[in-house]
Amino acid sequence: MRADKSFIHNLPKAELHVHLDGSLRPRTMFELATEREVVLPVSTIESLASYMMVPEASSLEGYLKRFELTLLVMQDSDALERIAYELVVDHAAENVRWLELRFCPQLNQKQGLPAEEVLDSVLRGMREAENYVAGRGQEIQSAIILCGLRSHSSSVTSETAELAVAYMRRGVCGFDLAGAEAGHPVLNHRHAIKRAYQAGLPITLHAGEGFGPESIQQAIEFGHTSRIGHGTRLFEDPTLMELVRKLRIPLEVCLTSNLQTGVVHSLAEHPVQQYLKLGIPISLSTDNRLMSAVTLTDEYTRARDAFNMTKKELAAIARTGFEHAFTDTARRLDLLHQFDQHVGDSLFQD
Repeated sequence: MRADKSFIHNLPKAELHVHLDGSLRPRTMFELATEREVVLPVSTIESLASYMMVPEASSLEGYLKRFELTLLVMQDSDALERIAYELVVDHAAENVRWLELRFCPQLNQKQGLPAEEVLDSVLRGMREAENYVAGRGQEIQSAIILCGLRSHSSSVTSETAELAVAYMRRGVCGFDLAGAEAGHPVLNHRHAIKRAYQAGLPITLHAGEGFGPESIQQAIEFGHTSRIGHGTRLFEDPTLMELVRKLRIPLEVCLTSNLQTGVVHSLAEHPVQQYLKLGIPISLSTDNRLMSAVTLTDEYTRARDAFNMTKKELAAIARTGFEHAFTDTARRLDLLHQFDQHVGDSLFQD
């Protein structure tokens, strides 16, 4: 059975890979810039939305350049709280039940805001949003993955890991390495990863997007990773692909941004279908809602259209997101129970 727009919208979803600083509402970014006297390269909200959307077949480095502009308006508590609040509300509006948003707090300290206040501001916005949507009869739960940047020194990423550990029972659910892969191997940040891992924080690492399968190999061998961010180029190494399948390491697939960064040239050639056929766990995510001009519902719709996916196949992908959420067993089982109740056996019949 073909999944129509209503089915995809109403399908309970988990968002496991979305960057806070890449997911501002264009209106909010414009208003924050005006209030803070930040000069933008355009003069209207509409033109800002267009400017911030990265063209297809760009590069990872070109994609990341857009963050320099969003970060200009993300240097105070009020802005961070508002952006986090809106991101949770926007996900709840498309029936996302579990949200893991990620960011690097050092990037929000350009005006002297302490890292703890950065994190507290984001958490305040998230909790306010959860309460707001609950009052409207919706339900969403959210947590934070703190990102170290591969291009930062090991001492800086170690600071991020320490902050993540300090907040691991106060809203932080995981640790990540993000940013340009080429020339910045996982091994450079082994101390930060080890600190987070030994404290009990789950690890997800960006790998196999801006660099080849050897980046994924490092993430598994030295990074203690539970999930792989993107993992698009895994197919280039069949032996490694079999290892990922055997270990059931899920890939956080972001279709639209993969087109924009040029890691694939069309959805028709995207290896996600190959991974699914092999039994590698897959979740769908947006990566950056502003730079990619997408919602999670859009990503599911793209998967349906590009790969002719059925209701059953899309529902299975959605369920995988909940299965591999960075949360405790009790909450995960509760989320899965709610998912199964909502979807029901009838939606798995083609």
